[in-house]
This record gives sequence, structure tokens and C-alpha cells, in this order.
Amino acid sequence: MKFRTLLAAAAGAVMLVSGTTMALAEKLVISNWDGYMPKDMAEKFKAATGIDLEIAVHATNEEIMGKVTASGGEGYDVLFVSSPFAEALNNLGLLAPIDHSKIPNLANLYPEANELKHDPGNTFSVPYTWGTTGLCYRSDMVKTAPTSWNDLLSPTDDLKGKITMLSTDRWLMAAGFLADGLSVNTTDQADLDKVRDQLIAAKRNLLAYDDTTFYSKLVSGEALMVQAWDGWCNYGITDKPDIKYVIPKEGSDLWVDTMVVTKASKNPEAAAKFIDFVMNAENGKWVVENIMYKSPNKAGMEAVDKSLFEKYPNMSITPAELLKYEQLRDLGNGMKAFSKTVSEVMAAK
Repeated sequence: MKFRTLLAAAAGAVMLVSGTTMALAEKLVISNWDGYMPKDMAEKFKAATGIDLEIAVHATNEEIMGKVTASGGEGYDVLFVSSPFAEALNNLGLLAPIDHSKIPNLANLYPEANELKHDPGNTFSVPYTWGTTGLCYRSDMVKTAPTSWNDLLSPTDDLKGKITMLSTDRWLMAAGFLADGLSVNTTDQADLDKVRDQLIAAKRNLLAYDDTTFYSKLVSGEALMVQAWDGWCNYGITDKPDIKYVIPKEGSDLWVDTMVVTKASKNPEAAAKFIDFVMNAENGKWVVENIMYKSPNKAGMEAVDKSLFEKYPNMSITPAELLKYEQLRDLGNGMKAFSKTVSEVMAAK
């Protein structure tokens, strides 16, 4: 009996050590854009939960989409992707459902953040940032403030050669769609052909296609007007207050960047803990102050010093106003014709 007791105690100790080892060895693999969350996120998350983070970086949605579809999601736990890609991954059966009971900080979201068209109720994705796309310009150097997408596509002579547009497929085409009063999700061939021709004509007046340094071109004066995501325009405003942001009268798309959990994740509970940690008020506040994007995290937005909204007026767009704009959606089979059209624009001289 005594021997058995000692043996049982020893076994219990082994189980305890083994359990501790497993906890210490527990690790999540996150893929995100560079600089899109706090640099000390891994350290803070481990201190709070004991779980290690391995953070991979992807440059584009297309890059991580390719990796995940090729591997079936193996090797990844949580992905940061824009909503059309989250929707596509879910339609391919590669995402796990979001267990709201394990993410209490979802209560920090604005009510409107539960009404997003790509995923009503946030069943497979959790919104991280959201915003608009518009025109960012040098108010001290542009004779007439832009008000329309056509000011970008058919510029006045003084702006020719001093304009940049986004090269990312969905946003490049959206400029033409919005200018023509079309849905940003249209796949109608006649609409695609019309916008293709407009974008080819507009290409002749561009300084460049630019998705990453357009705000610095504005600061230097090399560019006078650019198509921009609102937060990236704020980077320019930081260095040059004469830079202004406007949503054209025809409107904007509503873009949403999200967090999703892969169905192949070996640690779904830990993944839920990570998302819950990201959704606390402190991290929501960091997003606004550092990425310069609006956050659907109401608690985070309310923690920000209100002077920030005065310096960057586009931060003050309300969730209700955002939801008036059409959200980019997964185009499914329609993406083939869409991508072909973009290729034709890019190949045109």
C-alpha cells in the first residue's frame, strides 16, 4: 500500500511536471502585417497567460492567403486579414468558428461592429480596425480642393504627373467603380470593361502606383494628391499639417481588417485567449494611437486623448457613418474576371 502510494505520488508529480512543461511549451503562431500590433505584444501576452507567441509577418493579404490555402492552414493559429479574405477563407472551410463565450472582451466592440456584411454576428472573424479610402492632398499646393473621384481619374493640368493611386486590386478598381456610381463588388463584365478603360486613361496622368510611400511623397511635394487609406493619410498629416483627407462625394468603400482562427489550429482555446487579449481597452487604444486607424473597439477608442481626433479629423467618423459605405466582399468565381481586368490595366502603356 505504501509502495503504491509512493508510486501514485511519483506519477502525480510526473503529470504535474509534464503538465507544466506542456503549458510552458504551448505556443501560438500568429501572422500579421509588420507593425500592426505592439512590439511587446508577445511578452505581454506571455506574462498574462504563460503562452508563447511566434509572430510571422505577411506583406499582403494575397501572400498569407496563398500560404494558408496551400497548407490547409497547418502551422498557423491566428491570422490578421482583410474582410474579403476572411470571407474567402471561411467559404473554403479553412476557418474555425469564433467561440464568443471564450472572448469576453468582444463586449468592447461597438454594436455596429457586430453588423458587418461579410460576417454578421462575427461568427468566424473579429474586427480589428476599420476605415475608409479617399483622397489625401496638399491643401497648400492644390488650387481647388478635390471633391470627387473624378478629380483623381481626370485631373486638372496642374495635377498631372503628381498623383498616385493604390495598386492593390480591390482599391484600384474601387476608385473607378465609385466614380461611376457602381458597386465596389461588381463583377459585371460591361462594368469591368468601362472601369478598365477609365483606369488605363488615368494611368497616363499618374506619378506612380504606390501603396506604401504615398504619404511621404505628399510631405516632400513630389505628389500633390493621392488615393489613400485614411490612417495612412494621417501619417502624412503628422509631418505636414497642410495635408488633408477627404471622402469624395460619391463615397468610399468600408474596409475592415479582422482576426480569424484557422480550423487547423492545434490551440483553439489559446487562440481565443489571444484574441481576447488583443480586444482589451489598452490594446484598442494602442491601435488608434500607433496605427492611426479607427478601431471598432469602443473601449479603446474612448480611452484615446480627444486631441487626437482634432488633429486627425477622419478619426472622428462614427461607426454609424462607416456602415453607410459598401463593404468590400469576397467575389468568389467573379474574382477571375476581376483579376483579368486589373492585369489589363497594369499591362497597358
